[in-house]
Amino acid sequence: MGSTRNMQPKFRRRRQHAAALALGLVVLLIGTCAYIWYQRDVVAVRDYAGEGNGNVVMVRVSPGDSVDSLAEQLVDKDVVGSRRALMSAAERKDPELQAGYYPLQEQMSADKALEWLSSEDRRRGVVDIPNGLTLNDVQVVGGDNRKGIFTLISEQTCQDEHTCVSVEDLRTAAAQTPPEQLGIAEWALEPVNARGDDPKRIEGLISPGVHLFDPTSGPKEILKSLLGNSKEQYENTGLVSTAENVGLSPYDMLVAASLVEREAPEGDFDKVARVILNRLHENQRLEFDSTVNYGLSEVEVATTDEDRKRLTPWNTYAKEGLPDTPIASPGQQALHAIENPAEGDWLYFVTVDRNGRTVFNRDFEAHERAIEESRRNGVLDSNR
Repeated sequence: MGSTRNMQPKFRRRRQHAAALALGLVVLLIGTCAYIWYQRDVVAVRDYAGEGNGNVVMVRVSPGDSVDSLAEQLVDKDVVGSRRALMSAAERKDPELQAGYYPLQEQMSADKALEWLSSEDRRRGVVDIPNGLTLNDVQVVGGDNRKGIFTLISEQTCQDEHTCVSVEDLRTAAAQTPPEQLGIAEWALEPVNARGDDPKRIEGLISPGVHLFDPTSGPKEILKSLLGNSKEQYENTGLVSTAENVGLSPYDMLVAASLVEREAPEGDFDKVARVILNRLHENQRLEFDSTVNYGLSEVEVATTDEDRKRLTPWNTYAKEGLPDTPIASPGQQALHAIENPAEGDWLYFVTVDRNGRTVFNRDFEAHERAIEESRRNGVLDSNR
């Protein structure tokens, strides 16, 4: 009898353990079912309301991306409540996405997130550089201020009105970062280094066209991205391979192409390229007004006698040969012209009317007569 009494507490404890285990399994089952229900019926279709909670999230849209391919990124960053809500909004709105970076916010409605992702005004990290643009802003005499490359880049880094890479930050990076760390092409290293800490030493090395970059990175990384992409674009034109045939270094080819870009009227790029090469071959100063303007705070087609006498690294009235750097970013047409100049013995050219008609001559007296015609038509009048 004593032995039976001793066993009863053991059986009781086993029954209690079994009951506790059963209860735990029931609780676990209920919890699992509740979690599955929450994920399936709440989280999976959850959609926030409004424009977000104020916390900025930068979202990258790569070329070829769709709403479907962006869904995981948007859900993981808590921009939208669920993939299902996002795809449902996409069916309603059918948004057109463009590559770039978009400053969205956490906990946005799916509709609002897609609206912002489709907005050109909200796109960042994409800079479209026109042919012939300079690094710095340019004030046109009697006209508007023309934004430069540094300004265009800076505007495309703003996550909000207080978070931007400034123009001054970009200038400092261009001036103080060793060229090798900026990814400067090997054929441009020597002339770039020769300009010391002048931020304009990278003038012309950022090519025209559309560039995509990470706006959340620093000024050095941004410039390195654009310069690397530009190096590839320039070299793909045949810049390096044709330089020897033309008789210039690849860097001087770029400098000459920038003169073509700034001087030549539409349709005459190859003729202006030939004039440049002819004058260099005959050791004549180029005497281009565009090279005078490059060193001025205000620019116009005509230049003054005083401006033309001013000695600068670019003024080809006052110095021999080419400018020390490009005076702008040359486009594909200008590069093609200097790589494939027209045949001719011209040494002079001048635009003689407001329609852009340009007269080419070898004889200086004939050139002076063309200049007089240009003055009569008001082309060379100065507004200074």
